[in-house]
Amino acid sequence: MATNAETARENKRATVALPTPIPSKPVIPVKGFTPKPTPKPKPEVIKPAPVNPIMPITSSGPTAEEIAAQIAAATQAQKDYERQQEAAAEAEKKRRAGQSAYDLLLSEFNQYGLGSLVEPLKALIVSGPSEAELTLALRQTEPYKKRFAANASRLAKGLRALSEAEYVGLEDQYQNIMRNYGLPATYYTKDSMGRQEGFEKFIAGDVSATELEERVLTAQNRVLNAPPQVKEALQRFYPDINNSDILAYTLDPEKGLSDIKRKVTAAEIGGAAIGAGLEAGVARAEELAKFGVTAEAARQGYQAAVPIIQRGGQLAGFYGEEPYTQVTAEEELFNLPGSAGASQKRKRLTALEEAQFSGRAGMTGGALSRDRAGAY
Repeated sequence: MATNAETARENKRATVALPTPIPSKPVIPVKGFTPKPTPKPKPEVIKPAPVNPIMPITSSGPTAEEIAAQIAAATQAQKDYERQQEAAAEAEKKRRAGQSAYDLLLSEFNQYGLGSLVEPLKALIVSGPSEAELTLALRQTEPYKKRFAANASRLAKGLRALSEAEYVGLEDQYQNIMRNYGLPATYYTKDSMGRQEGFEKFIAGDVSATELEERVLTAQNRVLNAPPQVKEALQRFYPDINNSDILAYTLDPEKGLSDIKRKVTAAEIGGAAIGAGLEAGVARAEELAKFGVTAEAARQGYQAAVPIIQRGGQLAGFYGEEPYTQVTAEEELFNLPGSAGASQKRKRLTALEEAQFSGRAGMTGGALSRDRAGAY
């Protein structure tokens, strides 16, 4: 074990010797040169900022008024934002309502194949119109006015305008009637928009489907399919009606149905007279029609009248009596005013013949002995 003396020696040996400082060289004065002393730094002088003598010195923070103004501006900005949000929400609500109304109207018109009339209104959706408002706007468009043109004519005549459903439904009825009765397709064929100019005339003239069917039946059954003598009488009595446009004439709503029937009845009466070989005049035929003489009554009556007129005329001339004419026979056979006198005239001629020939066959056994001819 090392002693204290040994430990001290070891520590002495371990101690590192510090180098001996080198002495600085002395400044050797140079002849004729005097070194300048090192100047001492001057202390920094801080100048105060110039002060505006006009403006008062204020503190650097915002005033109470400025703070209040900032708060008011922020509050107003928040209100503006909220109003913008509310306006946007309301606009969206209107747009959805308008879209809903548009969809309903479009769906309704698509049922009639008229959806293209509604499509231009799509730009109005943003304003949120109701279906009624859209419908009103639709009816102001030119395509709509053209498609439902007869409504304007109806209003001008003091009639009410038809709804779209009524209008289209009436057109369909017209078309079915004409097709069922075999009329030429030109009478009922519609264009791409469903228009038919002939139908527009019917609707404008307030022609019902029932009336149209009566007109068709009058033209077909009572004229076109009637005996040729009826057509002959019709053209003779009414030159403005020719065989090629009888159908068009009877379907013209400007020609009243009652007037058409009157003319056709007169032609039927005249045709019956022509068929029997008798005289036929428009004035007399129309007069007989007014008294209710029908086509069938005229046909039977004139067939019966032929021998009566022939024999009555012979006897009247033979006995010097007033002429027994076609008019006389018509009065009796059709039970017209004056029928009693016509009957007495026939009976007188019969009595004269019987008295002269003492019961020989004469008018009594012939046509004039009949109380009524045909249907009478």
